[in-house]
Amino acid sequence: MNQCLISPQAIKDLDSISEYFLTTNIETGEKIFQEFTKKCKNLLQFPKMGRSYEHIRKGMRGIPLNSYIIFYQIVDDNIEILRIVNGRQDLESLFT
Repeated sequence: MNQCLISPQAIKDLDSISEYFLTTNIETGEKIFQEFTKKCKNLLQFPKMGRSYEHIRKGMRGIPLNSYIIFYQIVDDNIEILRIVNGRQDLESLFT
C-alpha cells in the first residue's frame, strides 16, 4: 500500500475527538493520536487486518482505537480512512 488517505468526514471526526480531549484529558488525547498514526502505518502493511463491515458498507473494514473504531476501505493501492467514531454509536446510521 502507498498512502493512508483521510476523508473530509474523518478529519471532522478527528477534530471532534481532539476538542473533547483538550477539555478532558490532554495526555489521553495525545496517546490516541499517536495510536491512530501507528494504526495507519500498520494498515499500509496489512490492509486486511481490520474486521469486515461489509454488512454496513461494501468494502468497508474497521479496526479498534481505544473506544473508537477507525473505518476504512482499500482503494487501489491506498487506504482511505472513512470515519473515526465511538464504537457505542449506531454504526449503521452513520453510513446511510
